[in-house]
Amino acid sequence: MRRSRIIIRIVILLALIAALLYGVYYVLTNYRISPEKTYVEGNTHYTDREITDMVMSGPLGDNSLVLSFRFKDKKIEDVPFVDSVTVTILSRDSVRISVYEKALAGYVKYLDHYFYFDKDGYVVESSNLLTQGIPQVTGLDFSGVALGERLIEDNEDIFEKTLQLTKLMDKYVLSVDRIHFHGTGRVTLYFGDVRVDLGNEAAYLEDKVMRLPEILKHLTDKKGVLDMEEYNFEGIYIFSPDKD
Repeated sequence: MRRSRIIIRIVILLALIAALLYGVYYVLTNYRISPEKTYVEGNTHYTDREITDMVMSGPLGDNSLVLSFRFKDKKIEDVPFVDSVTVTILSRDSVRISVYEKALAGYVKYLDHYFYFDKDGYVVESSNLLTQGIPQVTGLDFSGVALGERLIEDNEDIFEKTLQLTKLMDKYVLSVDRIHFHGTGRVTLYFGDVRVDLGNEAAYLEDKVMRLPEILKHLTDKKGVLDMEEYNFEGIYIFSPDKD
């Protein structure tokens, strides 16, 4: 009788272990996120693979159940150039990773480092590697740069204008290399060997930038200055080639 009870207990224990193992196997195989169903959005500074590696790291990092508990009411922070990353489980084998990047207006180069600042002039990131898509800003008057602090600049509107120009570059699909602010308030954009003098007419800034894509198509491999200081309602501007 006692032996029968022991056998029954062993059978029950083995059944429980088998059920547990099957449950683990089921979760591992049926809740594994497919690479083809991993959707990353909002990222420009990092590749999809880099973002995926940040999120789906560690033990069972590719399991939707594990991720749902790991990122429940939680965001990934402390990632350079990124405000936060949120993870949304779409189904048992698919996930959406939303990246919210910092609004960077531009960068300044100081002591072989690149310091990226926001529209208010606060330095939000620093790196010894150059990030594509963010324009260099020159002509600012500062004596030092520190992460989290504001670049010293007499003109309080200059950072807002930088961000405005950056957004206009994105809107009209323009890749500007450098934005230079002159002491008089004039702005010069650098597109390779072509310099565009925009002047300081804030009211017509977008109207000028809007015409640039078509104009620059005709200035490929050219060197010189495009004079857009004064707004022309007919869209006619003079280009002066550099003298050799």
